[in-house]
Amino acid sequence: MAEFSSEDSRIAEFESRINYQFRNRELAHVALTHASGADNRLHSNERLEFLGDAVLGLIVCEILYQRFPQLTEGELTRLKSVVVSRASCASVARSLGLADFLIVGKGLASQTALPSSLLAAAVEAVIAAVYLDGGLSAVQRFIEPLLIPRIEAVAEDRVGENYKSLLQQVSQKTWGATPVYILLDQRGPDHSKYFKVAAQIGGTRYRPAWGRSKKEAEQRAACNAIYEINHLPPPCPDQLGPANEDGHVDFAFPPQNHSLSESGDQ
Repeated sequence: MAEFSSEDSRIAEFESRINYQFRNRELAHVALTHASGADNRLHSNERLEFLGDAVLGLIVCEILYQRFPQLTEGELTRLKSVVVSRASCASVARSLGLADFLIVGKGLASQTALPSSLLAAAVEAVIAAVYLDGGLSAVQRFIEPLLIPRIEAVAEDRVGENYKSLLQQVSQKTWGATPVYILLDQRGPDHSKYFKVAAQIGGTRYRPAWGRSKKEAEQRAACNAIYEINHLPPPCPDQLGPANEDGHVDFAFPPQNHSLSESGDQ
């Protein structure tokens, strides 16, 4: 934990770190105060943590609802549970260097690292403080850039579990071969590239698919292959869709179809 010349300097540096300036700095002070460093529990960040948990859930639910229109309620719930987990929130805290600003008791202050549960709770308290100070739009501007990369990574992993692993099982069981993924095209600037990949088993290449990363494109290509093997129309388009106003192309993940066969014929 860093040393500051005054409480004002602590809050000012904290505001700079999270790119938000509080109108009511007392909210920031409370959000950064752990129960071990407070006069009493009502002066700690525990009540803000309670509110921040709900605000974080709302923001994540809206992001998931908008970005993944083809996922079921159960699939959205599973994604949310990972994104708002203690581990995820603690990771956000570490990326912000939040431990530098927290007010904790002497016992915790003497430790080389603060517990993940404490860091996660502090993130939720900060979310609540920004929400109370600036409203929902302010807290969305603060937290969404930190959450969206995590959401996309979790979504990619979950889709991959259902399609790439399934395609490998099908391929090895039916033909004794391992699928390979072939990069066919890539477009866009370095900061916003899109990749076109096809899955191939032996001499058969399946319908390609686009993705925002090679990993995502491979997962979607595996999905197309699974559907084709099961004599179903592949759901992932092989043409790149139009960009939205900010220049990005939105991709909806295909539905998770657990009734797909684990065997097929070419």
